[in-house]
Amino acid sequence: MTSKTQVAAAARNLMLSEYQGVLSTHSLDAPGYPFGSVAPYCLDRKGRPMILISNIAQHTKNINANPKVSLIVMERDADDSQEHGRVTYLGEAKPLSPEDEDAPSRYYRFFPEARDYHKTHDFDFYRLELHRARFIGGFGRIHWVERDDFLRDNPFDGEAETRAIEHMNKDHGDALKRYCRWGDIPLNDAAAPVMAGIDGEGFHLRLGKRLHRLGFDEPVATMPALRQKLTEMARRD
Repeated sequence: MTSKTQVAAAARNLMLSEYQGVLSTHSLDAPGYPFGSVAPYCLDRKGRPMILISNIAQHTKNINANPKVSLIVMERDADDSQEHGRVTYLGEAKPLSPEDEDAPSRYYRFFPEARDYHKTHDFDFYRLELHRARFIGGFGRIHWVERDDFLRDNPFDGEAETRAIEHMNKDHGDALKRYCRWGDIPLNDAAAPVMAGIDGEGFHLRLGKRLHRLGFDEPVATMPALRQKLTEMARRD
């Protein structure tokens, strides 16, 4: 039997491996009906999705009236959607608070083009506080995942993560390319791989606007362990 820890890890890994989902809110214009829209996201340091949405958008107006939302994330490039994984993340959308001061910087590393959004419209960051998640790992593999099982803190604070990412992007471009080859991530001349995020279970590479996830074979919690793991992965055939 699959343990709840294994189920939670699989659900969390799916959320980490993707970077957009369908955000459903309670419609103001059509009361009683859900309103779905596509929303890019990345996870914050508590493992919660962060989204950047315009104040003039319909989903933002819906959230301001009723913050209860769901975010459906599906496994990318699935030939049969019924046989592949998806997560329905149920929670409440809340504006970022002052203690989330490094969260925007993390989001912009995943989606650098979003820096320009504030020049044209009034955008704000929201985080989705988890109530419960529904994970489907394929036909017949259906589980509820509770909040405390699903969420996992990033062991690296904003300063440590930024320092490590800047070092990798500045001094280890060849290693980033080796990660891509090891992870079957297509390389092209138009966009060099850039490290966008690091957490205790893996890291994200960005090629142009496309994000890719590479996981560790076991979690890390310290900078020395992280350096060792990145070095080992760079040396793999």
